Order: sequence, then structure tokens, then C-alpha cells
Amino acid sequence: MCGIVAYIGDGQAIPVLIDSLKMLEYRGYDSAGVTIFNDTLETYKVAGRIKELEKVIPESVKGNVGIGHTRWATHGKPETRNAHPHLSSNISVVHNGIIENYLELKERLIGLGYEFQSDTDTEVIAHLLHFNMNQEGGRSLLEGLKETVKELNGSYAIGAMCNENADMIAFARKDSPLVIGIGKGNNYAASDVTAFLKHTKEVIFINDNEIGLLRPDSIEIYDMEGNSVSRDTETIEWDLEAAEKAGYEHFMLKEIHEQPTSIQNTFAGKLSELEGNVTLEELYLSKEEIKRLKRATIIACGTSWNAGILGKYLFEKLAGIHTDIETASEFRYSNPVLCGEELTIAITQSGETADTLAAVRSSTSYGCRSIAITNVVGSTITRESDSVLYTRAGPEIGVAATKTFTAQLIVLYMLAINLGRARGVISADEAKDLIVAIKRLPGQIQKVLSRKDTINECAVQFADKRDYFFIGRYLNFPVALEGALKLKEISYIHAEGYAAGELKHGPLALITDETPVVAIATKGHTYEKILSNIKEVKARNATVIAVADDDDTEIEKYVDVVIRVPSTHELLAPVLSSVALQLLSYYTALAKDCSIDKPRNLAKSVTVE
Repeated sequence: MCGIVAYIGDGQAIPVLIDSLKMLEYRGYDSAGVTIFNDTLETYKVAGRIKELEKVIPESVKGNVGIGHTRWATHGKPETRNAHPHLSSNISVVHNGIIENYLELKERLIGLGYEFQSDTDTEVIAHLLHFNMNQEGGRSLLEGLKETVKELNGSYAIGAMCNENADMIAFARKDSPLVIGIGKGNNYAASDVTAFLKHTKEVIFINDNEIGLLRPDSIEIYDMEGNSVSRDTETIEWDLEAAEKAGYEHFMLKEIHEQPTSIQNTFAGKLSELEGNVTLEELYLSKEEIKRLKRATIIACGTSWNAGILGKYLFEKLAGIHTDIETASEFRYSNPVLCGEELTIAITQSGETADTLAAVRSSTSYGCRSIAITNVVGSTITRESDSVLYTRAGPEIGVAATKTFTAQLIVLYMLAINLGRARGVISADEAKDLIVAIKRLPGQIQKVLSRKDTINECAVQFADKRDYFFIGRYLNFPVALEGALKLKEISYIHAEGYAAGELKHGPLALITDETPVVAIATKGHTYEKILSNIKEVKARNATVIAVADDDDTEIEKYVDVVIRVPSTHELLAPVLSSVALQLLSYYTALAKDCSIDKPRNLAKSVTVE
């Protein structure tokens, strides 16, 4: 949520800042602003889109140092006065995160004579920085920021400028992502590498409780005790083209169509048909340690949580490990009963999801071994987990997760097979059958994508409906949840996902002839049960859309519309069904002329709790 950018160098800052902010639009925002040093600090901001910000910046504004921000309202309405940067006399500040003690600090600063122009928590940082820089005969920008963050409770990534130190930008980070881009005579800072990727691929990820300075030709990093921190640069392997639409109307559609390639990248080099096993060297667990495991806890939010439900079923069936699935935002407050011989598996696309990070830290305090499943190299979760399994799906710009979801599923399949083989729960032949089926998935996904016109027709037919229900059993239950989530995210249609057996316990009361019900009805040992549920809703005059196998010759007798997917191993059917439902959601939103890549009120990376 929100996006910070900063630039200092030998070029003009405004074009770099504006371009960088545009690259962060996918994170979600409601206002934007920049500060530039043009003999003095000049600040321009708007409530609205970046194109509106461009209109208010005079062409005459020049300068080689600047900071920028896209804001997602957390404290104060989306108004220009609440947009960042925030000022205090000669100081300008941008901030991502939430300052939990801002009211206490604000009251104190008002008592010291400071006047507030906004309702935000960030303005407290600007005034507090001004106050601290003017103590003890005057402090530098870096020293002032160091004293300031000592007083902040909560999360922050901060960029700060001042007139007196106009040849530098100060930064600080705690529980909110911040990355530095290393150029030649130019340096950058941002919430996400995407912001400056067209300028440099050499980066340094700032860790929690670090502070520093950006200059045109140098970067200084310190811990909170003032000790200099040495950090090697890392090279980003993907390029800007991967983060562009490549001729597709929307990023979401592009990313749906990338799935044959993205999941192949996920499992590349890890599947052995000959041995009937999955190689996960990065797991760092011995066979003996795996055998001793008594329990696993999967922690995630949103789409990743839906993937985690499938992971629970897989770990229990294939590895014989009792597995719980926890909502990350609730985990810390539920007094979890944990012990040392357990796995905590954290699933987060960005690696920066605040609630998931907090939950991992909590589980680590109990001595649990942590495994992160993420898409972003160098993200915070990768530095705070014992093992990291990368999804390797490439950059995902659309707010609604598509290819990262299916990549997470593939990682969960591989992890379950690996653990199951080590524990002797599944045989080499059973694992081989799964591995062969996984390798067939890219081609089968391509077949689903080739049926997009049929799915589009279905979407258009029901795009005017107010409510949708998605139902599934066992492995198809998380598919129902994810299908409902996708539809509500991007089409703004109220949609609910249910375990089909729960229909009798309330949801049937809402079924009418105006209610489409999507039944995930791929073949498996719950197939007859889902047919019974389909008959239940048909008896209440619902329109039923079924997702069914190509070789299912019975389903058309019971439903109104069939979306076909290739037949596969029962355990892998959720991957293909999910792709079909992604297309259904996309084309429904398209028919309604919704903002598909940037749905209202949502952010790609949720970096506040």
C-alpha cells in the first residue's frame, strides 16, 4: 500500500519521480505528490491520479533531488491536504506505514507550537524531525531522523529532505519495505524495485531498524546505534518488459496468459520422474528432521490463504502431517499453541505482507522452523525465514493475484511430495504419477486459455447479476473461495465461496432465480456429492455454471452452463479450475467496464496491519 520514491543525481528529478510513481500505481493509491529542491524545497500534490499531479507541476521547475509518494488513505480522507509529502518549515517527508502513537506525539507537538495542516500520522514525523534537528545547537538531517524514529511506535519507511542538507536524502525503515537503487552518478530509493528498474538493476534491500543517506555518488547505511552497515548489492534478474502489458488490454489478462510459462518456471529443475521425488535443496531440512515433524501451520492472507487451504489438504494426504491453516491477521492474537518440532509455512506473494510477517515473528519466538513461499527475491520474509521457496512467477502488476496463485499451488504440491516421500507416506510410483501430471499442466492451462471466448460469453450473460455463489468440496473448496474472491475484487459483484456441504446451514436461504451458482465439479471422490448440491440449488431455481472435466458426459444434464477444463490427476484439478475462474472474473469485470488492474479500495501489497 502506498509507494515511496526518491531520486538524487545529475539528471532532472521530476521526470524520474513521475515515471517512478507511475510504475508503482499498481500498488493502489488515492493521491500523489512530490517535493523537489529547486533552490528551495517546492512541493506539489493532488488528491487523484498521477496525471493530475503532472498538470500542477510547472514546466519551469528544475532540480536534481526529490522525493515522491502515492498515498492510500489510512489516517485522514483522500484530500490534497492529506497527500504526501508533508512539510515542517524547511523539511519535507514521505512515509509508508502507520505510526501508532501519533496522537500522543501530535498533542505534544501542538504544545510546542507546531500547527498541523493535515489529519495524517505522517505530518507528526515532519514536525518531530524539525524539532529534533533544532536541538543541541542544531543536528544534521541524519541525526535528526535518527532521534525522530526512536520516538515512533509502529511501522515506517521514510524519505526526508531539508533545505540545509539539499545534497542528500535521508531514509529509515521498520516493518515497511524500502529498497535502494544504485546508479552511476544517480541513486534511487523506493518501496519496490519496479519504480526504478528502467534505470538500474543493482539494488540494496534496507533491513528493519536501519537508517541512512542517499547522495548522488554514495549510499550510507547505519544501525540505530550509529554503526556503519556494509551491504552487498544484489542484481534484479527480470527486466522492465516483464512488467509491461506486451499488447494485452490489461496486466491481469497478460498475467493469466503467462501461467503456462510461469508454473513451468516454478517447477523447473525440481521434478524427478525417474526417482519419483521433488528436489528442494533450499528447504534445509534433513530426512530425520522431516520424519520428526508433528505439525505444520500455514499462515497467509487473501489469495495466499486460499492457496494455504489446499496446502493443508495436500500435507495431510501426501505427507501425513497434521496441518492448521491460520489467517495471519488473527494468528498473533489467538494465543497459538506451538512447540519446536513444527513447521510454520508463510505464504505471501510480495514477501512484505505486514500481518504475515508479524505472524512469522510470533511463531519464531516459539522455536518453530519457518518456511516462506514468496515471489519476491530479497523481500523481508526471505530474510526472516529459515527456508525460502520462490514461486518464480515473475512480476505481477495486476492487483488481483493470478499467476502467483497458481505458482503458490505448484510450490505446495512440490513441498507436499517432498515431505511425503521423506516420511514414507507416499511411494515413488505415487509421486511419479503426480510429477508426470504436474509437467502436463502448462499444456493443459493453454487449453483452458484457448476457451476464453466461451468463458467470455458466460461472463457477459451474467454480468448484470448482483450476487454469485461459488461451491466446491474438498480440494475444490479453496477453488470456490478463490473464484469468489476474484469476482468480487475486480467486478464488484457480491460473491461468496462455500464448502458445498454447508449450503443447508444458511446459504440456501439466499438462492433465487437471480442467483448464479458456480459449482466446481471436476471428477474425484466427492463428485457425486457435488451433483447432489447442484440439484439442491437447481430446485431453488438457481442458474448453475459448472466447471467440469472434458470427459464428463453427465454434467450437462444438471446444469445450465459448463466451463470445460482438461482432465487431470484429481489432486491437480484445482490449478485448471482456478485458471478458468480467473477468466470468468476478468471477462465479467470487462463487461461491467471496471478498473480491472486497479480495483477500487484495494492495494497489491498490504504493508500495514
